[in-house]
Amino acid sequence: MAVTVETLEKLERKITLTLPVGVIQTEVDSRLRKLARTVKMDGFRPGKVPMNVVTQRYGYSVHYEVMNDKVGEAFATAANEAKLRVAGQPKITESEAAPEGQMAFDAVFEVFPEVKIGDLAAAEVEKLAADVTDEAIDKTIEILRKQRRTFAQRAQGTAAQDTDRVTVDFEGKMDGEVFSGGKADDFQFILGDGQMLKEFEDATRGMKTGESKTFPLAFPADYHGKDVAGKTADFMVTLKKLEAANLPAVDAELAKSLGIAEGTVEALRADIRKNLEREVKHRLLARNKQAAMDALVAKAELDLPKSSVQAELDRMIENARADLKQRGIKDADKAPIPDDIFRPQAERRVRLGLVVAELVRANDLAAKPEQIKAHVDELAASYEKPADVVRWYFGDNRRMAEVEAIVIENNVTEFVLAKAKVTAKSVSFDELMGQN
Repeated sequence: MAVTVETLEKLERKITLTLPVGVIQTEVDSRLRKLARTVKMDGFRPGKVPMNVVTQRYGYSVHYEVMNDKVGEAFATAANEAKLRVAGQPKITESEAAPEGQMAFDAVFEVFPEVKIGDLAAAEVEKLAADVTDEAIDKTIEILRKQRRTFAQRAQGTAAQDTDRVTVDFEGKMDGEVFSGGKADDFQFILGDGQMLKEFEDATRGMKTGESKTFPLAFPADYHGKDVAGKTADFMVTLKKLEAANLPAVDAELAKSLGIAEGTVEALRADIRKNLEREVKHRLLARNKQAAMDALVAKAELDLPKSSVQAELDRMIENARADLKQRGIKDADKAPIPDDIFRPQAERRVRLGLVVAELVRANDLAAKPEQIKAHVDELAASYEKPADVVRWYFGDNRRMAEVEAIVIENNVTEFVLAKAKVTAKSVSFDELMGQN
């Protein structure tokens, strides 16, 4: 086999392969003879079908199969001998310029780029830190109390106020006509929880059971209902039922209802602190990892393989269609989704993957068995039966591959933070959690 390698542009290469026609034909004949021993055809006993009949029926498909196999083997051998790291699948076409008795093929493909990582000591990274405060614990307890609140009907003549559960009939009209979704009976919501638009809550607040009120409501331009977004409707609301919220006391009974074995408020607060600290740790790790990765990518120089970007785009579009299908969108698998929507994200993922791989290779940052075990143990610690969770992870190669990838990312993050100019920044618990 004769092989030539040609550089087309940047990462694109072309290999010209030549294969003896005799090698192809010999393999085709061999496979047809093997097929003839088992093939079943009307009018013939198994294994007794004449070769010319077998060749006529199956010759084209067997020849196509052999060509694919032989050319694929030849390409793999040639790429290996040339020490090429092939990115994606090659595009192989037959060439007419072949010597006598030979078949020639052109394989056009991309190779993975050389990745140059600059001086990480010059990179600047902002590293966040946050603490779990007593205030954060208090807010969490309030959320838990709200989840367990009960409601009791208010006395006749009482005005609706925040935290009350109201039951209303409402009807909204535009140009005198009720619009889709603009009418409901016996509709319940909690005043002040933000479930309804502000104008609707403002109109309901202060009403008494049996009262009706009309008011204009301007829908925001970005409202999810496109038919009414940016428009104003005339609403009438009637308050049918008014109930006051009763929150459970912060006491031993609440602690027990939340699964605290000791049944004390102190133990409840300690358990909440432990859970919040775990969540804070994960949030900080994610934010600081993102900052480290951004700094790493900014210091790297490389060309992106188009085939790798396209493969990532295809995966993202497929995932988007699967998400649409899960939401009940009709013909989601055929939904036209332009590449440009995901291209920046796909390019970043490919770039980051190549840079991380090079940093891991050059600095021995691969995940070690003890690191993987420690990470799985940490993941399992928050469950009731950690040992079962550990076995669940170790019992599946795909789950373990995901854990290994996370550990490698953590190793890379630590490496970058150790090299870069790090500025510490404290943020509040609410800011870290994205709360107001």
